[in-house]
Amino acid sequence: MEGKNGHFRFYLNEYLNVMTDDDEYNKVGTSMTALRQTVDLSAFPDLVVVYLGMRVNVLTGIKTLLGFGPKIEDSVAAEPDGLLLHENLIYSFFPPHFGMRQYWRDFESLERWARAEPHRGWWKRFLRNTGGTGFWHELYAIRGGFESMYVDVQQPTGFLRFATPLPAKGDLFSARDRLRRGGVPKTPSPYTEKELS
Repeated sequence: MEGKNGHFRFYLNEYLNVMTDDDEYNKVGTSMTALRQTVDLSAFPDLVVVYLGMRVNVLTGIKTLLGFGPKIEDSVAAEPDGLLLHENLIYSFFPPHFGMRQYWRDFESLERWARAEPHRGWWKRFLRNTGGTGFWHELYAIRGGFESMYVDVQQPTGFLRFATPLPAKGDLFSARDRLRRGGVPKTPSPYTEKELS
């Protein structure tokens, strides 16, 4: 029994990289101390974080979901101006619900990218035919403000699970409007509200 415990402790120490009281290099005694850190975001005063997800609604949606993977990877590999970090996420396997988290230098960089190719074309095609999937995003801005969009999301997620859903029309049509950023975007929207009506 002692042998098994000794092996377990050895592997646990290796895995966690934690020193024990048997370790000649031990500096903290027998207590385990968590490494607590935070970050200095002062160099990113306009940082925005956006979570995105695509969930399969019907079996044919698997093809749509898997088809977007290479397109997303190619767009990230192109290193769009302002994209600080892109991370892929898996929300669930059953039903398939995959997504990503992106950190952008500022909202304007994200907006400029979203209104340009290839995203502009993807979004226009998706709004004509969701291919058996639902898509959503939620954006969080360090300067204040959150905004979200849900398209054919049949199982509520995120804000949609607790907040009142509203039609994305009028002053809620674009992300800029939903964030109440004001100003005029430097690039036109991929479509007008009238085109979607």
